[in-house]
Amino acid sequence: MSTVKITPERMYEVVRAPHITEKATLLSEKNQFVFKVASDATKPEIKAAIETLFKVKVTGVNTLITKGKTKRFKGRPGIRSDVKKAFVTLAEGESIDFTTGLA
Repeated sequence: MSTVKITPERMYEVVRAPHITEKATLLSEKNQFVFKVASDATKPEIKAAIETLFKVKVTGVNTLITKGKTKRFKGRPGIRSDVKKAFVTLAEGESIDFTTGLA
């Protein structure tokens, strides 16, 4: 599927979880899916992991890093963690169903 060699352990490290929001649900109608990924993951690694785990053809990967906000926890200031998200575009006719588990 992809030319990048990636171990099964690294696949599960790279792809942390699907990011399910209203915006992500609207993007799924355009064959784009959003995942939380490891902060050190590269676009080829993300592509290889998604193609192997979900058995789909990925045409593009865009990433962004959401900086952690300063919030107050029990009256004390704290900082949320930075989160890296991957917007994965799939080939026509491909789809990912998050309601079923990985096989």
